[in-house]
Amino acid sequence: MRPLILSLLLCVSFSSYAVSLPTINALLPEGHQLALSVVDPSTNQTRHTFSANKLLPPASTQKLVTALAVTLTLPEHFRFTTQLTVAQDNLVIHFSGDPTLTRSDLKGLLQQARQKGIRVIKGDLWIDNTAFSGYERAIGWPWDILGVCYSAPSSAVVLEHNCFQGSIYTDSRKGTTRTFVPEHQPVTVTTDARTVSRNEQKRTHCELELYTYEHNRYHLSGCLPPRKDPLPLKFALQDPTHYVKSVLNALLRETGIKLLGTIRVGKPVYRSQLIASHHSVTRNTLLNKMLKRSDNLIADNLLKTLGRKTYQVAGTFQNGVAAVKETLLEKTGIDLKTAVLVDGSGLSRNNRMTAEQLIAVLSYIYRHPELGILDMLPVAGIDGTLRYRQSVRKYPIKGKLRAKTGTLFGSYNLAGLIETESGKPLLVAQLVANYHLPESEKPTPRGASPISQFEYALYHALFKSELTR
Repeated sequence: MRPLILSLLLCVSFSSYAVSLPTINALLPEGHQLALSVVDPSTNQTRHTFSANKLLPPASTQKLVTALAVTLTLPEHFRFTTQLTVAQDNLVIHFSGDPTLTRSDLKGLLQQARQKGIRVIKGDLWIDNTAFSGYERAIGWPWDILGVCYSAPSSAVVLEHNCFQGSIYTDSRKGTTRTFVPEHQPVTVTTDARTVSRNEQKRTHCELELYTYEHNRYHLSGCLPPRKDPLPLKFALQDPTHYVKSVLNALLRETGIKLLGTIRVGKPVYRSQLIASHHSVTRNTLLNKMLKRSDNLIADNLLKTLGRKTYQVAGTFQNGVAAVKETLLEKTGIDLKTAVLVDGSGLSRNNRMTAEQLIAVLSYIYRHPELGILDMLPVAGIDGTLRYRQSVRKYPIKGKLRAKTGTLFGSYNLAGLIETESGKPLLVAQLVANYHLPESEKPTPRGASPISQFEYALYHALFKSELTR
């Protein structure tokens, strides 16, 4: 049945015939949930709606909410600032949750200290982590993704995006694997994974598995088919503070500063004197990266910063969410009291929003172009997370759809603006949840998946103004 529907839609999309939303919805597998809202922003009239008040996981489309609250709360010149101070005989590094802080930046702070005459730290070197408190991973982040970089911990102490790279090599002759991590990375990655043929891997259901342990230790197990080139790996730090401790020990040696005491975590009670600062890029540059690349760490650390600025206490997921809801209600009139938000990135499986709520956020963003958020969204076939999205990356949708993507297990979402063939703008919020394919229906490498077919049909019909109820 589905191939016949797709054939019909492919013909219709380039003709003058209308296609109904139920017909397009039928492209998705049984058991799915769809919430859709399409609004004409010039009149604020709803053009199409389908279960638009149903609460579904927003995934990364939730970053639109975070971006709007950040823009309305933090000034355009806002930067994350990492400070180096002297407190009696102690040296203190005050971390602020800067998701862009690098090893080179940290070394630069210590070099400035040496240039100002600090060659020996008679007391301790403190890692001040008090900007944030509470969980570094939001409720609803699955345990099985905590080792990968897109779920790096949202901590005040951040270095190199709380992520490091490595690789794993296969040896089909010995049936073994080995790992490689650059020497300057103070982590341990081991493996007992086996190199097996693809047929054996499929027959035994043996996949590559990652296990994490304290002090940033990682172990790979399971099976991996033989590869000509190493498989690149990106791991999320499990303990950013322990990682920074190790890096600081190395940087002290590199900069020629001797530490007589120890490296401690927290903040000394003594009055401190500022000797050096490092600033991140400004607010809009951070937001642009967050939206274009769907950067979770930037989103979550901005959320906690909102909580810290709003309530004058250490930032947490909880007070960050409260600040977002309070800000949007007071400054835009958008009421998100029925929305379930637990982080700023949309990574948590506990988050719930409606298509109507996303449209309300989009409508405000559209009516206030001076905020600049619309220009930060990925553009279909051009950049960001829409550059290679199969359903919308080619003519005639290429360059005509500007939207935030959102993908989780079983969820495929888009929220943004499409310019129709006649030049008319339409705001669209698409939430697809519980999307699961039986093994027998999984697409071949060259075949389009049902979600790609659905999006292709939907956005072509919207573009040509041929979508009917």
